[in-house]
Amino acid sequence: MTGQEALKALSRSRIAIEGVSIEIDGGRFSAKVVAGQTATVQADIFSDGHDSIDTALLFRRAGTDSFTEAPMRFLENDRWQGNMVLEQPGQYEVTILAWRDLFLTWRKEVAKKHAAGQSIALELEEGRNLLAAVLAPDSRADEAGRGAISALLAEDDGAMRGDEHDGLRFGRLGAPETVELMRHVGPRTDATRYRLLPVFADREAAAFSAWYELMPRSQSNDEHRHGTFDDVIARLPYVRDLGFDVLYFPPIHPIGRTNRKGRNNTLTPGPDDPGSPYAIGSDEGGHDSIHPELGSFDDFRRLVDAARDHGLEIALDFAIQCSPDHPWIREHPEWFDWRPDGTIKFAENPPKKYEDIVNVHFYRKALPDLWYALRDIVLFWVEHGVRIFRVDNPHTKPFPFWEWMIAEVRAKHPEVIFLAEAFTRPKVMKRLAKIGFSQSYSYFTWRNTKEELTDYLIELTQSDSREVMRPNFFVNTPDINPRFLQTSGRPGFRTRLVLAATLGGNYGVYNGFEICDAAPVPGKEEYLDSEKYQIRVWDMDQPGNIQDDIRLVNRLRHEHPALRHFTNLKFYHAGSDQVLAYGKRAGDNFVLIHVNLDPHNVQSFQFEVPLWEFGLPDDASIEVRDLVHGNSFTWHGKYQWLELDPQTRPYVMWQLLAPGVAR
Repeated sequence: MTGQEALKALSRSRIAIEGVSIEIDGGRFSAKVVAGQTATVQADIFSDGHDSIDTALLFRRAGTDSFTEAPMRFLENDRWQGNMVLEQPGQYEVTILAWRDLFLTWRKEVAKKHAAGQSIALELEEGRNLLAAVLAPDSRADEAGRGAISALLAEDDGAMRGDEHDGLRFGRLGAPETVELMRHVGPRTDATRYRLLPVFADREAAAFSAWYELMPRSQSNDEHRHGTFDDVIARLPYVRDLGFDVLYFPPIHPIGRTNRKGRNNTLTPGPDDPGSPYAIGSDEGGHDSIHPELGSFDDFRRLVDAARDHGLEIALDFAIQCSPDHPWIREHPEWFDWRPDGTIKFAENPPKKYEDIVNVHFYRKALPDLWYALRDIVLFWVEHGVRIFRVDNPHTKPFPFWEWMIAEVRAKHPEVIFLAEAFTRPKVMKRLAKIGFSQSYSYFTWRNTKEELTDYLIELTQSDSREVMRPNFFVNTPDINPRFLQTSGRPGFRTRLVLAATLGGNYGVYNGFEICDAAPVPGKEEYLDSEKYQIRVWDMDQPGNIQDDIRLVNRLRHEHPALRHFTNLKFYHAGSDQVLAYGKRAGDNFVLIHVNLDPHNVQSFQFEVPLWEFGLPDDASIEVRDLVHGNSFTWHGKYQWLELDPQTRPYVMWQLLAPGVAR
């Protein structure tokens, strides 16, 4: 390109487009949306001078040629917003087109002159010229548009011969319908297109899901008998009755015997101790095999099909680690780091040690064969009906591997969902989200106070994290027995359940949560008698269980569109430092929630009814449905009083009914 050509190209980019909401690191990574749902894109768009501009979103499936165009609208301070719907899961490309709208500029300027009593005869001729440009051979107008403009000009010709005064002519040439017509068919002067930005559309389960975690081997109801897939099938009605969408298993692969762990993580197992399922690999096979005592692949397929019949999806753990007995160590020694004495260093997370696990090495002679093998393991389980994977400790494996592997899987199966189990530094967690993980574990587990929760949720929902990071608010895991739950009793379990299920779009519980199981290893956030190291028998119907609370929140999540979303969260005033007040809205559906964060004390407080969200004055009345008890009533005025007793119920959930909305 010559200097003159470069200058001309630069001169055509007269519109400034900045601050595009879905642009992640200059377009290096994909923003995330949900297929079939309306996605919003915002940007700062402006030009020199006072000419009117117009803008549009352009989007297409990656690998296709033609764009779909959607208009954008002006918000304020040069900020514009447009909506798009990416219909199917997969990779898309999005850009913004902006141009000077000379006809709208003409209309605004002439209207001012006419209102001031100035002559507009010459301006009318200028307007006719702008309209006539639509009839040029290279115009973008279609036949219908050309016809409409021709008819308008012909009518104006007749008006001039009839000596119709300029005001009437302007009223016709500058009519709102003419402005709208020209928006669609008129020239796009100085049209400027932004760079192509990648966007990935996930299926809804990536953004809205409720997970229930259990260990299949503990489903026999007999601590002396290893559970099977058939035992899990028998548990499916219970999990579905609680209202969960995803049933998640820790690893189901053969378990090694070398350095096998005993009860409570001891190094002296008994002959019948089953070991940790995370010590993957034995003579029976590795990551593409099933622990023999669980059943066969036919049994697993029956489980997947039975789960689907119950409205559940099976999620598997993808843990890239090996027991010292894993077949890979014999078959591919180059995939491991060998020490000078001929041994492999076992895994560590000081001060924790995992003597029954060794790690693979991703580079040197392991590249690329190990990468291919790990990708093919995921594809192997996809072929066996699995579409959701919880990935163990992804932050301890190379970012380039995950970016490549996830893209490889999604190229064939865009419906596959990956959850990153990474409790690590914030920027590392965000990077994992950017390189492709659909969901992310979060710090929610350790955010307990009003200030902590408010600050953290504002960060997740209002910063640029909202475009890439979808947190999954697990309340507990086999590895994490939170101190808050250890000390709060049943009220604390109910509090954390409601917070997780209604603050987030995704949340999960590990079985035992429903019976408020919290017996810890003294001084640690670990479970005593953890079933990571032994088979346990669970009585989920024992007194004090919170099954009804779980059923309630899961039912309301599905009934109320507002609760299906995450970034629509807003916090409201409640006159107690121990009460969190927040709401979510989707169209006419508005849910307001109050939660007592103190599991030991009653909270009496005044709170604000967000009447302003409905355009109502402070002294207005609004209809309310109590979503817990089902009754309806009216609140009069902005300020109301409430008492929350944690021993009775530490939360309330209301639906506010806008005036005119059907009850």
